[in-house]
Amino acid sequence: MHSGPDQQPLADPHRPQGRRRRPQPGQWLRQLGGIGPLVPAALTGCLALKGLHPDLPGWPCPLRALTGIPCPTCFLTRATSAALTGQLGDSVRLHAFGPLLAVGLLVWSFSSWRTGTMRPWPSLARWPVPATLAVAAALLVYWLLRLTLTYGFGWPAFPR
Repeated sequence: MHSGPDQQPLADPHRPQGRRRRPQPGQWLRQLGGIGPLVPAALTGCLALKGLHPDLPGWPCPLRALTGIPCPTCFLTRATSAALTGQLGDSVRLHAFGPLLAVGLLVWSFSSWRTGTMRPWPSLARWPVPATLAVAAALLVYWLLRLTLTYGFGWPAFPR
């Protein structure tokens, strides 16, 4: 974009000038301002609504869509939704971690509302690696057990 043969190019108003600033860690959380504490409650509310109206659209599991084999978290959304609406039997039948995740979401929602921040426990940002590995291992063992029961012994461990 030139304004004449001997003049400098005009600046494009849609292109940022100079060096781009790198986003700082947690910057998007600060930009949420006053609505940040409502995010956990909104997420929990959406899952509860999904539990009340299971026909609402959701995201299919890409691993299951490609291979036909459920992933470790398949049915966890439905299980959490069922637990949030008081259907604990259905929740455990869908995924054993559903009620645990539902309790965690409720605690996170209440704590965020009470403290006025989306991250009510700053120490969780430094969640210990062994605890993370323990949760991942438990999820993996549960998944392998379900796979073995379903595909090894023919017992339906996954819902249809």
